Amino acid sequence: MSPRPGAGTEVAVQLDVEKGARHLRRKDPVMRELIKRLGPLDMEARRRGRPADPYGALLRSIVGQQLSTKAARSIYERVTGLFGGTTPSPEELLAVDPEELRGAGLSRAKVAYMRSLAEHVLSGELELDRLNELSDEDIIAELTAVKGIGEWSAHMFLIFHLQRADVLPVGDLGVRNAAREVYGLEALPTAAELTELGEPWRPHRSLAALYLWRSLDNEPT
Repeated sequence: MSPRPGAGTEVAVQLDVEKGARHLRRKDPVMRELIKRLGPLDMEARRRGRPADPYGALLRSIVGQQLSTKAARSIYERVTGLFGGTTPSPEELLAVDPEELRGAGLSRAKVAYMRSLAEHVLSGELELDRLNELSDEDIIAELTAVKGIGEWSAHMFLIFHLQRADVLPVGDLGVRNAAREVYGLEALPTAAELTELGEPWRPHRSLAALYLWRSLDNEPT
């Protein structure tokens, strides 16, 4: 884990829907029309049903990789059903037969990823209770050191669990599809093109992404 932040460390900015919407409306006429059409976002509703603890949020993110929201929710419920309906602790996850997890609908690779997360937490390599002290970039570095947690999963954790304000998930297909539709682009934007398109959204790119997902009614799990 990275050293504790010093006095000069930049304080992380939390997502503020009202302030962010004002900024997006002022800086981007396309986003202004999108916000007008969709109305205010209910962040509490978006967190409902998601694990409240960081370990559970990361497990859920692994389960949700490359799945629809409905499929991911169903599989995660079957996984937690193996543990009395609650998120398994790292110890519980490592103690269960991997084949039982596969029987809940997980691929062999996702079982390995979940076990890797549990091992990193137990060993102290990943100190989840300290993540919120770190910058977005440092959190991404810490999380992606775990097998199976890539940049996409780290971005989802930053937006939905830590509610960081300025995260643009340039690798998310839903955001790219929405940007193409909302901005009338001829093709899916590349990561570089989406980054350039989102420059006016800083420092509220997370909210812009949420509105783009909402425009397709396709929020990630």
